[in-house]
Amino acid sequence: MNIGYCRISTDSQNDSLQLQALKDAGCEKIFSDVASGSKTDRVGLRECIEFARSGDVIVAWKLDRIGRSLKDLIETVNTLKEREIGLKIITQQLDTTTPSGMLFFYIMGALAEFEKSLIQERTAAGLKIARARGRLGGRPKALDKKQIAVAESLYADGKTSISQICKTLGISRATFYRNITLKAA
Repeated sequence: MNIGYCRISTDSQNDSLQLQALKDAGCEKIFSDVASGSKTDRVGLRECIEFARSGDVIVAWKLDRIGRSLKDLIETVNTLKEREIGLKIITQQLDTTTPSGMLFFYIMGALAEFEKSLIQERTAAGLKIARARGRLGGRPKALDKKQIAVAESLYADGKTSISQICKTLGISRATFYRNITLKAA
């Protein structure tokens, strides 16, 4: 029996292409997850593997749907192999039920791991360059120094309530307390 596995990383992604490909591949049952590929405990994948019996084949759209790290992929394939369950990857035409398919699996897994490492290196280099240019990244501050000074002086004056200060500056009470040094009035 062909059993499908579909994974998308976020709810905002669409899994219809994967699902259609799995149906076209003759999958009688399909399990799915909404989880990052780097997350090793994916409920849908675990249920898919538990459901499969000897002689069954788990089918996925791409190799990275099963896992991102080479270690995770190899562990998954070894688990399947011990239970005499095959793995087919549609886009890479990978089939672990054959010796050449197993060889191809290890090569593709190593390439996927290499690609992940390159992406991490490029991201780290980009962040380093941005920091050198004075860009810190992350969410922008709700208040600049001038706004903080205004809020502190309004509060110190004692005539304006915290609610009114927050309304005037367009901030929440939590932002006010996080940014303003309160002095006894």
